[in-house]
Amino acid sequence: MQQAVIPADKARLCADAIRFLAVDAVEKANSGHPGLPMGAADYAFALWGNYLSFNPEDPRWPNRDRFILSAGHGSMLLYSLLHLFGYDLPLEELKNFRQWGSKTPGHPEYGHTVGVEVTTGPLGQGFANGVGMAIASRMAAERFNTADFSPIDHTIYALVGDGDLQEGISYEAAALAGHLKLGNMVYLYDDNGITIEGKTNLAWSEDVAGRFTACGWHVQKIDGHDYTQIMAAIAAAKAETGRPSIIIATTHIAFGSPGKQDSSGAHGSPLGKDEIAATRANLGWHYGPFEVPEEVRAICRERVEALKRRYTSWQRGFSAWHAANPEKAKLWDEMWNKRIPATLAEELIAAVDGKDGATRALSGTVLQKAAALIPALVGGSADLSPSNNSDIKGAASVQADAFAGRNLHFGVREHAMGAVVNGMALYGCFIPYGATFLVFSDYCRPSIRLSALMNLQAIYIFTHDSFFVGEDGPTHQPIEHVGSLRMIPGLQVIRPADGLETALAWQAALQHGNGPTVLVLTRQKLPVIARPASFTAADALKGGYVAVSPAGKPDVVVMASGSEVHVAAEAANLLAARGIAARIVSVPNLGEFLAQPAAYRDEVLPAGVPRVAFEAGRGESWGKLLGCDGLFIGIEHFGASAPDKVLAEQFGFTAPQVAEKIAAFLKK
Repeated sequence: MQQAVIPADKARLCADAIRFLAVDAVEKANSGHPGLPMGAADYAFALWGNYLSFNPEDPRWPNRDRFILSAGHGSMLLYSLLHLFGYDLPLEELKNFRQWGSKTPGHPEYGHTVGVEVTTGPLGQGFANGVGMAIASRMAAERFNTADFSPIDHTIYALVGDGDLQEGISYEAAALAGHLKLGNMVYLYDDNGITIEGKTNLAWSEDVAGRFTACGWHVQKIDGHDYTQIMAAIAAAKAETGRPSIIIATTHIAFGSPGKQDSSGAHGSPLGKDEIAATRANLGWHYGPFEVPEEVRAICRERVEALKRRYTSWQRGFSAWHAANPEKAKLWDEMWNKRIPATLAEELIAAVDGKDGATRALSGTVLQKAAALIPALVGGSADLSPSNNSDIKGAASVQADAFAGRNLHFGVREHAMGAVVNGMALYGCFIPYGATFLVFSDYCRPSIRLSALMNLQAIYIFTHDSFFVGEDGPTHQPIEHVGSLRMIPGLQVIRPADGLETALAWQAALQHGNGPTVLVLTRQKLPVIARPASFTAADALKGGYVAVSPAGKPDVVVMASGSEVHVAAEAANLLAARGIAARIVSVPNLGEFLAQPAAYRDEVLPAGVPRVAFEAGRGESWGKLLGCDGLFIGIEHFGASAPDKVLAEQFGFTAPQVAEKIAAFLKK
């Protein structure tokens, strides 16, 4: 679409309005980062005022351009733009910046403030999220665009800073974006040369242009305050459809501030009243705090009206496309609504019914059925798909210029994988997953935390879940990881014991539309659990249930997850021979079990009965169920290199050893 160019003098007026909204909000809050908004205002307004496609009245419009403020500390830049361009963010919210209950928190939060595409602040994450959005956009375009109409033809924009590019995750994501030739990405790098400690040359002398050129990006350098250069660079970036683009915009942090420009003093502190007055005089801004000239509002309104006309045109075209392409329309509705078939549980269970095996292999079998039922399900691994069993069989790989497939290849890039999966989930249309070994979830952890913070339906497949990995040794044997992941609020962590629980774990993940799920899966083979006749799948979905129970009241309740459930069941038989009645409770999802009504938990864990928890990891996460008097059987040290059966013997995880520990505990 031909862009209507706002004249340079009008654009400068609007940029100054953005600068002073940010300055005034930070000053009123006595907290925040005025420097970046002041420096980035010129090119940010050029983008929003001339190129960015959106409709503030339909902020979730699928074909909107996405704008990511990866440098989230400059949040007032985004809030000012959203306010001026008609989003439901009134001036009063800007005045309440960083205050309790406001829609303008210190860093942008997805789902909290309308128009915010992603929660940013941890540097580098937004950069990588944008790569995920660009991948999802190309995949959606491949599925839905036709010769007559393209429902998907938008661009992913991001504003990134020095801190973003210093974080290693940005390099991983940039390399993947360049490999995939994501020409639907335009990033603006605010090259102001300042970080909190001072000038970036204290710790950084990198050739950023050289780095991105090496990664296969289209690179331009401009003066970030020169409107003509800004407009030309964005136009050239949009015209370059065969490579992702980065525009290196050299700017002055705290532009216009006589005493703070080009200093770290404006990075994370208010300017102060005297400096604000001097800045107003220096820039010729003759308006009071939070005062926006009517001319600025008129320019922004005119732009929004033009964008609404484009939106209306798209809606007409989409309606005609929807009627003319019934198969594609059906797929569109299924994928964007992430429809789950009513028969999901039954079909997933049937795929592994009665089968033993490693839960990673059983998960792979379930995944094939899930993928056949749910076209939105896509994903891949960090170079471990043969071990993770994470490929969708029969589906093509996503590669440069070939986005019709469903299998993603992240390379050995767990950091980027987690954030790219988040970006795909944020984009919509897809239910994405990423896979690696559980021990390497440490590399994904910042992204997993943000998945939970944003309530994203992202699925993480983590295999090789304990010291039973065996010969690879302690570097590859997770000990603290399951407990650590359980500590993240809003993260569903499921460690299934056999094929049935694995099928139900996938069901829980696919039906959990408002948060992420971690599937914790074994390398070693496990037998089928012999459950009582009273067992129902609904009980397993409650996170914990009675898997083995003697008649009458038990003498002890043994809770276990994953590969330890069948060992606990064997130990129960040995205890029975000694006259000790043990109830075995499988707890695949500890968090969900703790969230159940007390009446259900009391039914599963009778009051007054001694409790034991048994898991191949550290035991802190079981404390709420064990209390001060319970016994935890686990491992509180790193593993060792040896066959898994040898490790079980050495670490006290065989059924006779477990039975002996329980018997000794009951004698105390």
